[in-house]
Amino acid sequence: MSEAFLDRMAEGSARRLEAARSLVPEREIAARAAALPPPPPLVLHADGFDIIAELKLRSPSAGTLSDDASGIEERVRTYARAGAAAVSVLTEPERFGGELGHLERAAAALAPLRVPAMRKDFLLDPYQVSEARLAGAGGVLAIARMLDDGALRALIDSALGLGMFVLLEAFDVAEIERCADLISTYPEHRRNLPLGLNCRDLQTLQIDPARLDAAAGAFPRDTVAVAESGLFNAADARRLAGHGYQLALIGTALMQTDDAAALLRDMLEAGRAARGGAI
Repeated sequence: MSEAFLDRMAEGSARRLEAARSLVPEREIAARAAALPPPPPLVLHADGFDIIAELKLRSPSAGTLSDDASGIEERVRTYARAGAAAVSVLTEPERFGGELGHLERAAAALAPLRVPAMRKDFLLDPYQVSEARLAGAGGVLAIARMLDDGALRALIDSALGLGMFVLLEAFDVAEIERCADLISTYPEHRRNLPLGLNCRDLQTLQIDPARLDAAAGAFPRDTVAVAESGLFNAADARRLAGHGYQLALIGTALMQTDDAAALLRDMLEAGRAARGGAI
């Protein structure tokens, strides 16, 4: 994701935000979201390693991952039954083939299993957090590079107020430190503010797993560290868990395999063995 790509995604997000606001005023959508019961919480395993499994139909770098949206419910249930702590659902339409309807369907399928769905998109405003909650989400992604501190805090406050978690996404050590400073101002909510490093190189758009290894020491000990992208097998999970990562966001590998449940279980087993039960 180049800087220009992030700019284009922000522009598209802003257009969708204004279109939604023209249909449902901000005060109304916030009130409707606040009236809902709390979503399923993000629960981390005592053995110290978990996975957020991702549903995405397309990727700008990997191309089409699935032509069939009819199997959304079965796929997310497969993830949950195999042990996923949460399921990330892309809702960006132009480059990822997502929509809020996919999130709504996924969240409804996950609700009986008490596993939260997370809205993954290029969010700019608390309005979009309310949209996510109304679609059933229990969490949202917030990309630090797209938001100043005030906007990032507004998203966090909105999500926490609705009982949701926020995955804060960084692209380098400086952003990890910036997000960690912000998280430290929410001492009672650290478990609901996991902090991830996306190892995609912003210039080439290629995944660089070595960046996860190099940045592992930048995460404060009391922060839930998340490895994003660059995990494809049990050996990757074992290595990164050994570096101290407690969560991994995994999308393409699970979308491309013929047996997502087996891969997910293998990665969880390997990661938890490497962590030695420490959380």
